[in-house]
Order: sequence, then C-alpha cells, then structure tokens
Amino acid sequence: MTADLTIPETNESTHHGGSPPTAESLRMDGAPRLLRLADLAQELGAEPIEEEARELATRVSEGRFYVACVGQFKRGKSTLLNALVGYQVVPTGFVPVTAVPTVIRFGDKLRARIRLRDGSWRDIAMADLKEFVTEERNPENKKAVEGAEVFVPSPLLSSGMCFVDTPGLGSVFTGNTATTQAFIPHIDAALVVVGADPPIAGEELTLVEAVGKQVQDLILVINKADRTSDPERAAAAKFTREILEKRLHRPMGEVFEVSAVERMEDRGPLRDWEKLQASLEHLVDDSGANLVRAACDRGLQRLSEQLLAVISEDRDALERPIEESERRIELMKQTINEAERSMRELNFLFMAEQHHISDLFGDRHRDFFNSAWSESEAEFNNELLSVRRGFGPHYRQRVMHLAQEISSRKIMPWLKPEQDEGERQYRAVALRFVDMGNNFLKKLADAGLSELTRMPHALDPEKGFRVRSRFTFEKFITTAEPPSPLRWLADVVLPLVGARKMITNEAREFLRHLLETNSARVQNDVLNRIQESRDRLEVEIRKLLHEISRIAEQALERARKVKEEGTPAVQSAIERLNRIEREVSALA
Repeated sequence: MTADLTIPETNESTHHGGSPPTAESLRMDGAPRLLRLADLAQELGAEPIEEEARELATRVSEGRFYVACVGQFKRGKSTLLNALVGYQVVPTGFVPVTAVPTVIRFGDKLRARIRLRDGSWRDIAMADLKEFVTEERNPENKKAVEGAEVFVPSPLLSSGMCFVDTPGLGSVFTGNTATTQAFIPHIDAALVVVGADPPIAGEELTLVEAVGKQVQDLILVINKADRTSDPERAAAAKFTREILEKRLHRPMGEVFEVSAVERMEDRGPLRDWEKLQASLEHLVDDSGANLVRAACDRGLQRLSEQLLAVISEDRDALERPIEESERRIELMKQTINEAERSMRELNFLFMAEQHHISDLFGDRHRDFFNSAWSESEAEFNNELLSVRRGFGPHYRQRVMHLAQEISSRKIMPWLKPEQDEGERQYRAVALRFVDMGNNFLKKLADAGLSELTRMPHALDPEKGFRVRSRFTFEKFITTAEPPSPLRWLADVVLPLVGARKMITNEAREFLRHLLETNSARVQNDVLNRIQESRDRLEVEIRKLLHEISRIAEQALERARKVKEEGTPAVQSAIERLNRIEREVSALA
C-alpha cells in the first residue's frame, strides 16, 4: 500500500531531435534497479509498489523529470503553463479549475489521455480534457481520474522536462488540495506561482516549504503582473523571497514578474518573461540529468521502505503463533472501537462548540451589515448623482447595476477575514479530534504493532479546512432587471411624470437586499465549511485506524495458508522473505 499519488508513466519516448539528458549510467543502473524492485514486489503480491516501480523505471529510462506548477488557486498556473508551451492545452477559468494533476509532456502532435483508478488508459479529444480535469466538470474528482497527460510539440519539453499542472490550494485540505499534497514525492523541481495581492498565503507557504525540503530547484513567479502596480509587485517579491529563505534556510534567487495572459494574447510588455524561459532552459541543460537521478534515488528509497515493511509484516505473521496474531488483531479492533466511542463523545462536544461558533458568526454578520449598510447607502447616494438618466428602463438597469457594484465592493473584501476566522475556529475544534486520533495511533504503536510502519504519518493538527468555499456573489439579476412587461411600461412612464425617485428607492432597497443576503451567505458558507471539514476529518481518522486492522488481517491470512502446509513450508517462506529483504536493502 502507498498513500502517494502516482502520475502514470509510459514507454512512449518524449525525446525529439536529440539524445536524452540523462547519463548512460542512469539507464543502465537506475532503471534496472527499479525494475528488479518491481519484480520483487510482484513476488510478494504488493501490486501498488510493483506498479509504481515500473512506472518510475520508464520515466528514468526516458530521462523525464517533473516540474510541478504549485500555488494557491486563482494564481493563473494553468494559463502560465499554456503560455510557456505555446499552446492552449490545459483548461483555465475564473474559478478553481484543476481537479487532478495533469502532466504536460513532449509529443509529435497535440493529443490527450486520462488514466482511471483501475489503471486503464483512455484517449480523449483535447476539447474534452476539461470534462475530466476541471473542478467544474469533475468536482472533487468524482469521475475517479488518477491523472491526465497532454502531449505537446513544444521545443521547451523536447529534452525530457514535463510540466505538471497541480490542483490549487484554497482553504481546503482534501479533494483537490490533498491531491497536490500527495504528488509532492514525485516532484523534481517546482514553479512556485504567487501573487502580489495577496502575496504568498499561509497554506501556500506550507506546501512550498514541503516541496522545498525535497527539491533544490524552486523557480519563483509572480503572475498577473498586469493587474498590480510596480511597488506592489516589488513588495510582494521581497516578502516572498525573504519568508521562503527564512523557512528553507537557503537563498531563493530572483522572483520573475510576468503576465501569462498577456503572453498568451501576445500583447503588453515582456517584463521577466524571457528570463523565466531562460531559467527553465538552464534547468534542462544543467540539472536535467541530476533531477532524473534524484527522482530515481527518492523512488528507490521510498518504495524499498514500503516493501521492507510488507516483508516484516509477513515474516512476523509467520513466526508468531496464529493465536497471537489473532489476539493482536482483536486488540486492534478493541482500540478502534474505543476510538469510535471517543469520536461519538466528541461529536456531542462539537455540537455545543458549533452553537457557540454559530452565535459568534451571527454577531459578526450583524456588526458587518450595520456598518456596511450605512457606508453603502452613502456611497449609493453620492454615485447616483453621476448616473445618466435617459430612458426609464435603461435608468433602472443602470441604478440596479450600481447597487450590485457597491454591494460587491463591500462583501468580497469581508469574505477573506471571515474565512480566516472560520479557519481559526475550526482548527481549535478539530485539534481535539486530531489529538484523539494521534493518541490512538500512539497506543497501537506502543503495543508493538509493526503494521504501523506502512501507515501515513500522524494526523497533522495544522491542517485547515478540508472543503472548498462554495460562496459566489449573488447578483439577483431577475430582481434587478424584472422581465414583466408591466414593469417595463411603468419604467417608461415614471420619468415622464416626474416619479423617477420610485426607481431610485427600489434600487436602494435592492442594495440593502444584496448586502443582507450575500453577507448571510458568507456566514452560512463558513459555518458549512466548519461542519463538513469536521465530518471529513472524522472520516480520515476512521480510515487510518481501520486500514491498520485490514493490513494485519491480510498478513494473518497469508500466514494461515502457509502454516497449513506445515513447518517446512513456513521455514521456506521465512527464508524466501529474508532473501528478498536482503536484495531489497541492497537495491535501496
């Protein structure tokens, strides 16, 4: 078992017009070691390890390395990758787009394919890619797509570099963002895409720190340079560089300021675009072979550790009496049942906490609305003076749109602090569940359960919301522009009889309705995220604990079958495991 997401590898060469950037020793040494590890995993029935080892061997032999594009959603990562390869290949949009990692690699012609969870490949039309890799068409990856590949005839990719478009980070730590986190072990270098307003965010910084601890090559990019001023970008670049140098304890180098949209549309100043391209070309020429070798070494280490844990489990199950294994499994089940009871008890505490949080955000909502309404009404009255009058229905349309603009200006800046406060409140509640889960993991470890060696690390108390915000500003178009013929006729007549004020008063009430309704929707969005995130955290804890029991039961079942054949069979199986263990250790 492995918790890592493996982006599919194939035997199709990515090279065109030149030899691979890898050293001959990589093809003759690294890939065969991975293939041998795959054979040993196959012998032990460890199919996920076998599959990943064979896929990595293919990547190593072809000299391919992954440059992942990481950052918060809405940073323009997909647009940046499209601009770099010179083709509109991955979907872009104004909402969080990417749902699964998409590998962009060299090919003689444009084409795309997806890989499903069962390991099968499916060729798709380029136009259909968004149906499988976007959040809108494949929310939370419900179509069970494990990865996607896009082949592009781009010179930048012709020597083995592959870009990876990763799902962006919001205030979410499951679904899309968990997918990005799971891809970290497969990253060889990274394009870190940040913004100037705001600059690098908290969870974004955590991800970059995790990537930076694994890989040396981080290329920092401030995208959307056309939307910010020179002082804003300079401050953001300085802040980003300093905070990353502090976290990673090494110099970060230049921060490239670009506008991917301008480059896709071939307009505007180049800014640092040519420098960014030169940096990527330098990465290929000077570091490509080393990156492939590092990927090979990391993969051998990670997969060997997983396979050694499988060997240890199987050997322990063979050496101990069946009755002892059964007692161990019974102990696990008792501990898991105890954890279930504790979670149920925590649920009652959480309900009380949730009432407190609901009251807190209700108060925050009322305070905001009272303040925002007085400010918005004053702005409306002031800006109303510059609204062109003219034809009645057109005047209604203009003043209603003014109400929408003012209310949006008030609501959208308030959304971020509300989400931040919601995240803080959630973490305080979730910490109890995390502590409980980690305590039970520790209890199992203290009992000497070797099965834990194959499990993921302990639950992280620092992780925030596990679901994405669903808030979108509601403009209530049908209210602003009623389709009724009678209303239209009345709007024609009102200005003629000097009753234009009636339209103005309706627009003012509409402004109040927009503020009140959308601010309540912000409040509900935050409260729903707290509840859903807590629910998902509970699922994570249950899954983690039950997986331990499942692994132990599988090892026991294999041991039973061998022991039924007698002592010689058991001894032979143990000797076989010892032999494989020595070979795996040597490969690593």
